[in-house]
Amino acid sequence: MTGSVTVVRSGFFTTIQDEGRFGFSKYGVPSSGAMDKKSYGYANLIIGNKTNAACIEWTLQPPVLQFSKPTLIALSGAKIDAFLNDKKIDMYKQIQVNTNDVLKLSTCRKNMYGYISIKQGFLSPVVLDSSSFLKSITRKQRIETGDTISYNEIEYYNNQFATISIPAIERNTKELEVYKGIEFDLLSPAQRSTLLNSEFTISNTINRMAIQLEENISNTIPPIITSAVLPGTVQLTPLGTMIVLMRDCQTTGGYPRILQLTEDSINRIAQKRMKEKCSFKLIKFI
Repeated sequence: MTGSVTVVRSGFFTTIQDEGRFGFSKYGVPSSGAMDKKSYGYANLIIGNKTNAACIEWTLQPPVLQFSKPTLIALSGAKIDAFLNDKKIDMYKQIQVNTNDVLKLSTCRKNMYGYISIKQGFLSPVVLDSSSFLKSITRKQRIETGDTISYNEIEYYNNQFATISIPAIERNTKELEVYKGIEFDLLSPAQRSTLLNSEFTISNTINRMAIQLEENISNTIPPIITSAVLPGTVQLTPLGTMIVLMRDCQTTGGYPRILQLTEDSINRIAQKRMKEKCSFKLIKFI
């Protein structure tokens, strides 16, 4: 039997996300998927889901949810206080949910994105091999108050609920490991030094497409032909602004690609808020 989650309050920007859709970049379709795939992965791991099970991803202001049927859930990502029927519950732990239970989460105290997994995943429509919401691809762009989301009812529990320790991602360190971008070697020695020996500030331009940094570095690289980009690509605009592309980014771009973040660094910068700092540490391919 299936149950449904009623969205009592939607929060600021709440969506369904999985690992993303792949193989469609030649058609200009972004990969999408969870902004912080490490936290998303923990949420599914805790309750024994498949790695690509659809979760709810919320941003800064979490939703309030009511469940119609018994199931298991887990919470990960941004740090919050969580309550089931006004009783405090833990993050990073299997939580048993019963008929008509209400999940409330406080405004997050740290980081940006939180995840709610459910046993066997939310039954959201699959479009181009993924349930991830994306404008112009999926019917909905975000979850709204009053929506209902289906899931499979779970009637049996083994009562052996494991807890994992809070992962290192919550420390949200400043240093981000990066590879050289395609146009990195076109930077002057002085530009490279500035890039790799400075701290940069997260601006107020933050969304699922990109994160813009406040500080500029001079750009003397000639314009490039529009070329392939992917999540984690750091582009340098003609005015010297650095833009870090994120999960919903376009598949091609015309700005020089000076750095490429590692997957772990994409997760880390995704969880940074406006005015937080970051720096880049160059690593070599193994």
